[in-house]
Amino acid sequence: MAKTTNSTGGGSTTNNSGAHGTPAPAGRRLFAELPVTVDGNVTLQGAFQPATDDQYYNSPYYKSHEKSVLAFRATPLPGIMELANVLPGAIAGITAKNQISFHVVGDTGATTDSKYQNAENVANMMEADLKAPNGPLFFFHLGDVIYNFGEEAYYYQQFYDAYRNYNAPIFAIPGNHDGMVYNAQMKSLSAFEENFCAATPAPAVNAANLVRYTMDQPGVYFTLEAPFVSIIGLYSNVLDGTPGGIIAPDGNHFTTVGTAQLDFLKGELARLKVKRETDKRAIILAVHHPPFSGDSKNGGSPLMIKVLTEAFNDAGLWPDAILSGHAHNYERFTWTVNGKQIPCIIAGSGGFNVTPIYNPPTAYPYPIAGNPALIMNNYLPVYGYLQVTVDAVAQTLTINFNSPSQTLPGKTYADTVTVNWP
Repeated sequence: MAKTTNSTGGGSTTNNSGAHGTPAPAGRRLFAELPVTVDGNVTLQGAFQPATDDQYYNSPYYKSHEKSVLAFRATPLPGIMELANVLPGAIAGITAKNQISFHVVGDTGATTDSKYQNAENVANMMEADLKAPNGPLFFFHLGDVIYNFGEEAYYYQQFYDAYRNYNAPIFAIPGNHDGMVYNAQMKSLSAFEENFCAATPAPAVNAANLVRYTMDQPGVYFTLEAPFVSIIGLYSNVLDGTPGGIIAPDGNHFTTVGTAQLDFLKGELARLKVKRETDKRAIILAVHHPPFSGDSKNGGSPLMIKVLTEAFNDAGLWPDAILSGHAHNYERFTWTVNGKQIPCIIAGSGGFNVTPIYNPPTAYPYPIAGNPALIMNNYLPVYGYLQVTVDAVAQTLTINFNSPSQTLPGKTYADTVTVNWP
């Protein structure tokens, strides 16, 4: 590998031998290959190996468990990750500008060369954003980092290579494919935890000769704390299709998932309700399976809506936005609760494919039959990602959807929404 200079949260350092060469200086992490490829494109090292996984979907073990949730390790409390510990050099700039911006998208894993090209186009746009004034400081992934089964062998070509030039931290919650297994010897989420929940940040083994350190999140569900924003990330397990995401047991059903995550959510809502009385901030909930969706395959998660509604009501705190993936498109809903308008946005548009919704509206806003509190504001069957900006002076949360294939007239984004908080 040629000599590359890598910018980090604490400054910059020179790495002469790739991800498994000299460790970064104390307190610093390496995120990307720099300088970027000459033509601006991510270039896969070696031929792309398709990962259709048909044989695994047909395995007796998977067929007998495909409608079952899987157990996972509970996140040790308090389950909070501070951005200041990852980007110590950025905090002063955030507070001076009274603003923070970051990327969000899900379903970036690519199983074929054509899907990889779609993921690459999205990654290229995100990488370009990092160079802009007041540009995004990190990427919060909404899950399905890897398809179709979350194996270590897929991390190089589906994740590390695609984001080799993304010179910023990447946090993540798992999607259903990240947790899926096809035999009894596999441990659900083991590869995800190795890459995103390592005990300490270190050169990522699955990155091969590329430069990116593992992330040291406390668990597969956690809260990312940053100036002016708290992101509660939940894990909605492995089901694909009805009944959608599962974050807690439903009576005697889905008891395998346990109650630790729900207890964590309730505790975080109570903590953040008090915290933002003096430390003003937006609160975002991120979960892979969407509560609401017009997607013809998934259609939302009614059990998750029930659990979330009870938790929000009990705490007396509703998030300012709910962000999800899973459905492979862009959808924006508004959920009105006690006069508060909450954007519920699906951005499962990171590259895997585009899935049409059932009978899409021809005009917006579109009221959802049977749910007077819910309207659909937009749907775009395109690839793209979110750029989220929190303004501490105006106390606003702005979410732009950026797409390689579509923009609004005179704008660089394809859709946008701004809400006030609290």
